[in-house]
Amino acid sequence: MENKLKFSQKHPLLFGFGLILTAVVLIIGAMAVFYSYFSPSGLRSFFATRVGVVNITGLITDSRKITSWINQLRDDDSIAGVIVRINSPGGVVGPSQEIYSALKRLANKKKVVVSMGAVAASGGYYIACAAHKIVANPGTLTASIGVKAQLTNFAELMKKIGIKEQTITSGKLKNAGTPFRPLTDEEKKYFQTLVNDLHAQFVNDVAASRHMDIKQVKKLADGRAMTGRQAKDAGLVDELGGFDKALEILRSLARIKGKISLVEGPPEKFSLVEKILGKLTFKEQILGPQWIFTYE
Repeated sequence: MENKLKFSQKHPLLFGFGLILTAVVLIIGAMAVFYSYFSPSGLRSFFATRVGVVNITGLITDSRKITSWINQLRDDDSIAGVIVRINSPGGVVGPSQEIYSALKRLANKKKVVVSMGAVAASGGYYIACAAHKIVANPGTLTASIGVKAQLTNFAELMKKIGIKEQTITSGKLKNAGTPFRPLTDEEKKYFQTLVNDLHAQFVNDVAASRHMDIKQVKKLADGRAMTGRQAKDAGLVDELGGFDKALEILRSLARIKGKISLVEGPPEKFSLVEKILGKLTFKEQILGPQWIFTYE
């Protein structure tokens, strides 16, 4: 106490500013709590049934934020069911499978319905198969069940500018896919076996999740995209409609009565400075290996 008095006496301006700042923070916090719980919308949310929303948007390159949010919804007993809103053309195989697996675990505990937006293709469709029901707009672009490996050959360009590759490897296939030369016949067969195996995993999961004959899925799994209406006719989608239709189906599956409060995520995390000054947007550059397998 003596040290605090000495500081206040030595630095009265700083001490006074600190008291004012503390009072402002407390007032703002109290107002936020009051608005959240005692405003008309806050009261409605307080007495409504909570439904989780998992937003999956853009190219799928990392799964951690999404799977973390899915796990939170699974473990939250106040969440009655979950809507998965997908707007994605697909992405990298591993992260797509991780999200699919997380949703399967969630679906073992709670009802899950997918709502497809403009596009939910390839890896986006893979993820959707984990749900109890899939709802797509008639014009949604979906399906595209397939795998591709993109490899770039810079051999002619490197030759023109005088650059030669010198790589020492532990095995003849370790440098397969290098952009400094064309693929050998053996390397082409090697990559084809990888693509075929990943494709088989995709087909098997779709067949199992959609309760379809695997031969039927194989006929559809040539990489073709479909409209939502075509996908429904093919058995890849359950119902046609938007987010409200998906919510209606979830309400029926989870036997929800009364008002619904949506709990959306994954949440964006910002520091106190960012919250005060506004959200800062950064352009993210994704650096990958020389080749990558994608569901897209």
